[in-house]
Amino acid sequence: MTSLLPLPVALVAYLVGSLSFAVIVSRAMGLSDPRTYGSGNPGATNVLRSGSKAAAILTLALDALKGYVPVALVVRFGPAHGLGEGTVALVALAAFLGHLWPVFFRFKGGKGVATAAGAVLGIDPLLGAATLATWLIIVAFFRYSSLASIVAALFAAFWHVLTDGPDVIALALLAISGLLIWRHSANIKRLFAGTESRIGSKAAPVSSAASAKGRRAARH
Repeated sequence: MTSLLPLPVALVAYLVGSLSFAVIVSRAMGLSDPRTYGSGNPGATNVLRSGSKAAAILTLALDALKGYVPVALVVRFGPAHGLGEGTVALVALAAFLGHLWPVFFRFKGGKGVATAAGAVLGIDPLLGAATLATWLIIVAFFRYSSLASIVAALFAAFWHVLTDGPDVIALALLAISGLLIWRHSANIKRLFAGTESRIGSKAAPVSSAASAKGRRAARH
């Protein structure tokens, strides 16, 4: 039975990751659905464009915690139940996938930056702190959240490979990094075109089709 335990543990991590706090916090604070303005992405950076720093900070913290808590619990208590690095890697990936494709929000999720950061912090606090520092440095110099997220994701994955070798956790981090960069493909195009929005820029409505889609999702 122990060999089957990683599967339900990963399922719980996925369900936790499926909590789209950008939408939940916005609804609770009486703000517009973040899928209907700015980039249309249900994440902390887009919530900031609503003008509410409190909502953005709360979204960021909760999105990070849903990546951190499941991983940290497995790291702390897993070995006593026969759950090793393989389960840690699986749980980190499951929580991240939950944010990208949340079952509670019709599988329409965000880009997973904060959740990935939380998972990395749960795997290795030092690596998590270094990854966060990398993100903050890029943001301080360039004010592009997308660029900072891409650089930080690459840093986390390859630094783990360099320090700990190509283990199963490295594979999970590389998968997370690849998916995160893929989710930022539109941002990358805008970065090259010079049209990417900087942190703190004023929110703009998404296209009418995307806005209608977001409103339909908000009603369910």
